[in-house]
Amino acid sequence: MIKKLKDRLNDENEHGIFTRFFQFLFRIYSFLKNTYRNYLVSDRKAIEIKFKRAFGYTLDLYHPKTLNEKIQWLKLNDRTSLHTLCADKYKVRDLVEEKIGEEYLVPLIFETKDVVDLTAENMPDFPVIIKTNHDSSGGIIIKDKNDIDWITVQKHFKRLLSKNYYTRSNEWQYKNIERRIVVEKLLIDKNGGTPFDFKVHCFNEKAITIQVDIDRSGDHKRNWYSTKWNRELFSWSSLKSSGRRTDPANYDIEKPKCLTKLLELSKILSAGFLYIRADWYIIDNRIYFGEISFHHDGGLHPILPKEWDLKLGQMLKLPVDE
Repeated sequence: MIKKLKDRLNDENEHGIFTRFFQFLFRIYSFLKNTYRNYLVSDRKAIEIKFKRAFGYTLDLYHPKTLNEKIQWLKLNDRTSLHTLCADKYKVRDLVEEKIGEEYLVPLIFETKDVVDLTAENMPDFPVIIKTNHDSSGGIIIKDKNDIDWITVQKHFKRLLSKNYYTRSNEWQYKNIERRIVVEKLLIDKNGGTPFDFKVHCFNEKAITIQVDIDRSGDHKRNWYSTKWNRELFSWSSLKSSGRRTDPANYDIEKPKCLTKLLELSKILSAGFLYIRADWYIIDNRIYFGEISFHHDGGLHPILPKEWDLKLGQMLKLPVDE
């Protein structure tokens, strides 16, 4: 009900006193909701509530068994300044360059903390992607800088910079990131599209499984492969904005020629961490670093069949494991 009203209010054809009144009510509702969530509820309580809502049973933080349970334990107990650095999409570039080399970085055009710098004059004549360094979405692809409403772009990123992703996700590593805007060259494959995402999940410094996100801007599918490139017997998918799951494709992705190197690089970046997801792009057999994530999908989406949540959880060893 609330979502339908909100969608209606966001409709550009809706104007007048009714719209402004309900926009005002929604602002009050959002303020009260965020105040309750951010200041009156602890991270632990918020995580327990979200977990119960997602899976229908009570989270056990003392003896976590499933992978999704263990991700919640990591959120609360695995917190270091290095996590913050790695979650920062700008500062992590220095770490990647130090550990595996500059050649794996997507070319950086510029970075800024001021949205007024987002103008056609400051953009190159080739496609780029503009994103913030502190959240997990909201990037804008610019293919023709002269065909863009830059005022709208500036407003979009001003809004993103005003938000602390930690208050929504309860993922501590995002809390103290110095927020900024990053402009990178857009990676384009031989067909003129954006490349697939290859995401290597590492447990205890060992590559365990590989997630491949296909056509994220279109008919988004997600396949899972073993490190030997066999299809996994499980799926672990988030929900699309439509409320439907991101299903596996009914076809296979060709095994990357650089798979061995991809796994080697992921292992290097996973050093010192209990669990990471190392994200990569591959263009013409060349590997580019995407980002490092510590809590895939927030640990709030089901692994199916359900027994695989437990099987994968048994593979990840935590300090609290018996």
